[in-house]
Amino acid sequence: MDNLLLQEEDIRLYKRPLRVVALGGGHGLSTMLRGLKHYTRDLTAIVTTADDGGGSGMLRQDLGMLPPGDARDCVLALANTDSIMEELMAYRFAEGSLSGQCFGNLLLAALNGICGSFSEAVRQMGQVLAITGRVLPVTEEDIHLQAQFDDGSTILGESAIFYHKKETRKQIRRVVLTPEHPAAFPESIRAIDRADLILIGPGSLYTSIIPNFLVSGITEAVKNAKGYKLMVMNLMTQDGETEGYTASDHLRELIRHSAPGIVEGCLANSSPIPEHLRQEYLREGAGVMEVDTRQTEALGAKVYTAPLLSSTSEYARHDPQLLAAAIVDVYHRQGRPRRRS
Repeated sequence: MDNLLLQEEDIRLYKRPLRVVALGGGHGLSTMLRGLKHYTRDLTAIVTTADDGGGSGMLRQDLGMLPPGDARDCVLALANTDSIMEELMAYRFAEGSLSGQCFGNLLLAALNGICGSFSEAVRQMGQVLAITGRVLPVTEEDIHLQAQFDDGSTILGESAIFYHKKETRKQIRRVVLTPEHPAAFPESIRAIDRADLILIGPGSLYTSIIPNFLVSGITEAVKNAKGYKLMVMNLMTQDGETEGYTASDHLRELIRHSAPGIVEGCLANSSPIPEHLRQEYLREGAGVMEVDTRQTEALGAKVYTAPLLSSTSEYARHDPQLLAAAIVDVYHRQGRPRRRS
């Protein structure tokens, strides 16, 4: 296990942009993007499109569009615009028929109607917000996530999976997409193929990370890519998904749903979690992620650690700047030359 010691003078923009692809979804991915945009302009976020809860689920059901939430969060994370514009995009209505709905979701819904495709709607929103990099859907097909539990039961729908697991305390054995093996968005495959660095996570293991690898062509593209493949571990386990899981458990489940060799390195937090946060997560059924280095490296991924905890968040969250700096440090340690094409 390598401990990463970060020096402020080592944190600089690349003269030639590093080609970075990040796969995932949820708040973990957008947090990471906020830091990475200061290191490279060639940054691609590939987001899952299986969400069916909250405001995204409402728009998906009402308009038949792909869920906008994860794509919206990534666009906002990469935005370079006035703070009032970012506040506007994140504004959530508190009452009336739009209660709980986010303005950014509505903008994407409108652009989806105008542009005729979800990927183009996201691209146009990125132009409006002058983002660094781009955001792509992993697929443009209408997909849903289904979980199979250890008692043989199955639950369809990302939002329903969490509640079923909390109520029954059953263990997720496998997740699949319905329909199975949807076609990947072609530009996402091309982005993976040309990347110098491919990041997996952080985020919810079964509902934000693994669904990307269930899309036809994604696992093969990542495994065959020449870029360095780094899995970013969560700080804490997640109640309703991964309570009791270690770092090696996370990697093992990713491999089981994709393929061996899908990850070359794992980056984990070394900052101590304050006791009051530990207790708060414990009450919710979650806990600190245990980094079992020997077991993780036995699965083929070298473990790196660095202090990644945000000192300003009320929850256990990654600090965007610390996380981005650690990722760049890991990449430099590989000594892998960037591709010309």
